[in-house]
Amino acid sequence: MTQVSRYGHMLKVTVNGMRMRVKARYRVDGSVLNDTIQGRMLGAETTLDIDSPDPPDLVARVVRNAERGCFVMQALLNPVPVTGRTLLNGASLP
Repeated sequence: MTQVSRYGHMLKVTVNGMRMRVKARYRVDGSVLNDTIQGRMLGAETTLDIDSPDPPDLVARVVRNAERGCFVMQALLNPVPVTGRTLLNGASLP
């Protein structure tokens, strides 16, 4: 949502307020006890409610730019490699 305010300012579109609702669907299979647990995200749905006196086409432009500039949304839409490292008492945990 910060991107909407930022890009709204850059595009000279007034944003008086906004509210976002995010619904995530996910599933977990397997067992922690059997060391087979596997979580996955099935999808996400967002609803952005914007309060602005400006024309819809200008507000839509702000939203398009905000979505394209959102690192989280882009990582979900275009998955990127993720690497992880765990340390235990300062030493690598295999």
